Amino acid sequence: MARSLIPTNFPLAAAIIAGLISLGSFGSAFAQPTDIPRTADGRPNFNGVWQAINTANWNIEPHAADFGPVVEMGAIGAIPAGLGIVEGDEIPYTPEARRQQQLNQADWLANDPLVKCYMPGIPRANYLPFPFQIVQSTDTIIFAYEFASASRIVYVDQPDYEAPILSWMGHNLASYEGDSLVIDVTDQMPDTWFDHAGNHHSDALRVTERYTYMGPNVIRYEATLEDPNTYTEPWRISFPLYRRLDENMQLLEFKCVEFTEELLYGDLRKQADATN
Repeated sequence: MARSLIPTNFPLAAAIIAGLISLGSFGSAFAQPTDIPRTADGRPNFNGVWQAINTANWNIEPHAADFGPVVEMGAIGAIPAGLGIVEGDEIPYTPEARRQQQLNQADWLANDPLVKCYMPGIPRANYLPFPFQIVQSTDTIIFAYEFASASRIVYVDQPDYEAPILSWMGHNLASYEGDSLVIDVTDQMPDTWFDHAGNHHSDALRVTERYTYMGPNVIRYEATLEDPNTYTEPWRISFPLYRRLDENMQLLEFKCVEFTEELLYGDLRKQADATN
């Protein structure tokens, strides 16, 4: 039986509807120049703690609510419905890449690198259900993520700075286009996924991020993804980022390695116990 995309939980429904309204109004909701926080040199000031409110970490494409991987957890372990963040709703995979995505999704709890506390990569780090902090200076911008204490250094107006090796969070070069911060992310490890649904890429992935204020406390995040090994054409995602205005807001520690030890090594412990 097909499941409805409309959640029965009213607060969740209200949140999703609000997100849809926000996404639908992107085109006319950019902040006026006078509303934008600015640095001393006149650039948009993105310093602060930010967080996305969506279900993209489950699946960046539209999806119905579903049973979670551990049915004994009941409703709290179920997968929430989501409208998706992919423009046009569907990722333009090659046929082979779509088949791989479906295989990934069929056993995501065992295969999603994030479950094992690997670095999330870009763009996934920006829509995890964890906050992240932007620390901005003239020639570098640091993104610090609460999940796994991941981080990346963005080099501003340094186009000749080459990536020495592939890395989990990529090689990040930025420039400003008017009041938008544009970051070109390349040289990412091919092992990261975009979500629990197994959406994936190769090491040829190029992500062009764009950060634009919609108001003093809301950023429109857009990213164009290109990977000729995996997709038939470039495609885009977009969603709002909200400034965390909590009093004394700061990133807390989520060193997820300790939570993966039983998952990764539990069988070895059980074997040792059985021989003693």
